[in-house]
Amino acid sequence: MSEAVLATSGFVGASHLRFVRWTNRLVRVPDVGFHAPWQNEPAILVVWHGEHFLVPFIGPPNHPMNVLSTLHRDGEALTRGGMRLGLKFVRGSGDHGKEFMRKRAVQAFAAMLRLLRKGETVVLTADVPKIARVAGLGAVTLAKHSGCPIVPIGLATSRRVRLSNWDRTCINLPFGRMVMVRGEPIRVARDADAAALEAARRDVETRLTEADARAYAIADGRAVV
Repeated sequence: MSEAVLATSGFVGASHLRFVRWTNRLVRVPDVGFHAPWQNEPAILVVWHGEHFLVPFIGPPNHPMNVLSTLHRDGEALTRGGMRLGLKFVRGSGDHGKEFMRKRAVQAFAAMLRLLRKGETVVLTADVPKIARVAGLGAVTLAKHSGCPIVPIGLATSRRVRLSNWDRTCINLPFGRMVMVRGEPIRVARDADAAALEAARRDVETRLTEADARAYAIADGRAVV
């Protein structure tokens, strides 16, 4: 993908998302204190892969948000669009072989840890790569070493198109309702062993699944706030 195509894709993607935000009525749950877990301290926000396009609007405004992104070329266009919407990015693993991926993952983890220790919030998808809706150990390991809470976020719009790829990517559309549901924060002890990390991983998976389901239920009118 050429530089011109990447730049154009980023511009078009950011413009579409701005239009989606402007033309959807925003509902946050809880309405009061939605941002509290990451306004007073840095936090690790987690969303499901494929539900990530609304991340630039989680807020609050002027709050540093650092998103873990892939090195794949298709991810570069998303990164360009996100930067236009005020996000910062930490580059993660790509498709250059297992050893390269391992080194990049270690570098990305260290970068996120530094950002959290500086007081900045990070955002990452919770899924195991290519296995949708199954949380990996990345977020809980980061929480253990940083002491920061994990905050699950469910994101949905009432009007959308769902793709048939591995993560069932949701393309958010304008002229409807946009819903953001914050789950209860999850903390991981600094001395957590393998069993405790696995328990925390399951907790992240459960709470994120619940937040995601509630966001869609509210967006679709099947539940009330």
